[in-house]
Amino acid sequence: MRPSFTLSSGFFITGVFLCGVCCLSAQEQKDQEKSGAEVQLREIQAKGMPPRTAPSEYQAQAKAGTMTIGAEFMGHAVPTPEQPLTSEEYVVVEAGLFGPPDARTTLSRNDFSLRINGKKTVLASEPYELVFHSLKDPEWQPPESAEGKESKSSLSTGGGGANGAPPSGPPPPPKMPFPLRRAMEQHVQKAALQEGERPLPQAGLLFFQYRGKADGIKSIELVYSGAAGKATLTLQP
Repeated sequence: MRPSFTLSSGFFITGVFLCGVCCLSAQEQKDQEKSGAEVQLREIQAKGMPPRTAPSEYQAQAKAGTMTIGAEFMGHAVPTPEQPLTSEEYVVVEAGLFGPPDARTTLSRNDFSLRINGKKTVLASEPYELVFHSLKDPEWQPPESAEGKESKSSLSTGGGGANGAPPSGPPPPPKMPFPLRRAMEQHVQKAALQEGERPLPQAGLLFFQYRGKADGIKSIELVYSGAAGKATLTLQP
């Protein structure tokens, strides 16, 4: 009986070993996928929005120490290298920062604020993540749902709900598919002004919460106060 026991033990040990190898391989695969996602995120953050050729290609320019800032007011439009987007709750400024050869500076969205219509209170620059919930793609058309068709048909024929009761109301608007929304968010993340110590030139978008209509804006000033110095740029509405 002893040899039989030894053989069974051998199979048991082999099975445990193979199971451990399989588990280890699965864990390694997960680690590699996580690492790949982190690398992709860093690449998105590192590339950023390409600066224009010179500060003169922006609406306004101003000097802050040895750095020259160019900026342009974009209204509620959110321009990204891949596609144009919009946000009804935020206005956007595209900024470019230029300096002498091999210049570097520390950038932060907190260095920028926006004064609209000469008000004493300025708008602080907001993190790009806060813009995500209000993003829209002007080119995306939601598919018409079956409930929406029935509702239109009911209204056109004078029909109603059960027992002749009026319909309960239009169905909620369809949501954009998650892959499309995620792509929009990545475009904004890439286009936002990158923070930290950076070589010049740099460029990116700045976001300011403003729910009013852009055509109600008569004057705009972008105020910079950061590592390079101070500057105020008068932008065109």
